[in-house]
Amino acid sequence: MLPVIRLALACLWLAVFVPAAQAQGIAPAAPAPAPAPKPEAPADVLGRDTPRGTITGFMAAARDQKMDLAGRYLNSGPPGPALADLSRKLYVVLNGRLPVRLHVLSDRPEGSLTNPLTPDRDVVGSIHTSTGELDIALDRVKSESGHVWLIARSTLDAVPDVYREVDLLRVDRYLPRVLTRRIAGIRLIGWLTLAVLIPVLYRLLGAVDWLIGLVVAWWRRNGTRDQVSAKIPGSIRLLLLAVVVHEITPKIDLPLAERQLLALVAGLLAIGGFVGCALWCIDYAERYVLRRVREASLGESRALVRLARRLADIVAYAAGGVIVLYYFGLDPTAALAGLGIGGIAVALAAQKTLENVIGGFSIVFDKAVRVGDFLKLGDMLGTVDHVGLRSTRIRTLDRSLVSIPNGQIAIANIETLSVRDKFWFHHIVGLRYRTTAAQMRTVRAGIRDLLTARADVEAESVQVQFFRLGPSSLDIEVFAYMAAGGWWEFLALQNELLLRVLEIVEEAGTEVALPTSTVHLRGDRQTSWDRQPVAAMQTIPRVPATKG
Repeated sequence: MLPVIRLALACLWLAVFVPAAQAQGIAPAAPAPAPAPKPEAPADVLGRDTPRGTITGFMAAARDQKMDLAGRYLNSGPPGPALADLSRKLYVVLNGRLPVRLHVLSDRPEGSLTNPLTPDRDVVGSIHTSTGELDIALDRVKSESGHVWLIARSTLDAVPDVYREVDLLRVDRYLPRVLTRRIAGIRLIGWLTLAVLIPVLYRLLGAVDWLIGLVVAWWRRNGTRDQVSAKIPGSIRLLLLAVVVHEITPKIDLPLAERQLLALVAGLLAIGGFVGCALWCIDYAERYVLRRVREASLGESRALVRLARRLADIVAYAAGGVIVLYYFGLDPTAALAGLGIGGIAVALAAQKTLENVIGGFSIVFDKAVRVGDFLKLGDMLGTVDHVGLRSTRIRTLDRSLVSIPNGQIAIANIETLSVRDKFWFHHIVGLRYRTTAAQMRTVRAGIRDLLTARADVEAESVQVQFFRLGPSSLDIEVFAYMAAGGWWEFLALQNELLLRVLEIVEEAGTEVALPTSTVHLRGDRQTSWDRQPVAAMQTIPRVPATKG
């Protein structure tokens, strides 16, 4: 939490002082004459300009036993023994029952203005008495130093009766002197009680595990507790402990400093419990999603799940930090603005990394690439080994591992070979030119019968056609779709079919043509059918030229 608070204070400093410094450095082109400033009323030396200043000033003066000074915060009669006695009783009442969050009191000269009909009265809190709730009201009155806030007469009139109630519950007179000594404004008995009470209450909350076990067993439709975890998570205990401390503190007349300490402890326990519950829920959600990912065979989504888990943890901690800032009276807006500016700076600095991360998200959500896919990416063939946040690893045919940034994969043309529903059996069978028409018909019919007779070949797609008189062969196109369990199974089936095609050609009495050509020499009367093929290009020795 400490780094978060430091960051928030730094951002608050930037938000306050940087704009002011910039404003000082910008001069208007044609400044208009500024009106003469109105004379400001002198500030009250006792800090009674605001409701918060009045309450804190009175408590400080009365705590230091300066009752004559404390009386100047009351809207009562002239100074004297009666006013000093009233100040002492009021301090006892406020010290025992005033709401602890003094920083939420208005710090504006005009007050909180909760009731616009009475702008000169401000209620800073209420205390519980035997006759009901008593409002602690302040009146804004005129004085030599301007308008100041004083504790209202309606509140002062009820102080003697409430003082008797509070005074009956004070136990300082029954404690040893050593336990009433104050450390940082808090009695030693308060520190000892806090050090013992919190751990004991935390352990006692574990005594209700049996009740939780019964509820969980009922929820799971299981009547036995042996198969059910019956332990309260630590975060739930912290929340329950915060509720207990929050409910007990107003019921006991303790000094204001000790009640503020207990309220602080309860608030921190509640924030810690809230963050712990959020982390527990995030962990449960991660385990649930990973289980579903394993069931759906979506291994490439695990990296995204882990990233989402980390981001959710950061959000939970950040939310806890913002709540802490708000609890201590600091405005978290500046901290959030600073974090936003810092996030923009980080995004600009890590532009390529973010491009690859976003590419990884698009790959996973679009399901363009999955672990185990055999694909063709550019000129590379390989199997997807891992899909990460920044890059994807592909195991090539020579068993090397290639890492490709996700940003490049997101804009590349990917041909996934392993997800084909059919395999294309497509070849050109070239027969030599001595093949007769009868032999051609025999070969075509044999290949067609071969393909249509197989159950793994789609009969409607079979095409066996004599379609071209090639430069050195008579070409037959063989076209068919086959069903296979994978690429390697298709290669095995194709190997078997090609061997059978060669047997059909041999049985028809012809041969597969070679890429040859025939050269006719001038004056040669033999036909090309009676000559052996010769090379198209021959080396003719050159005769060197002679002079003269």
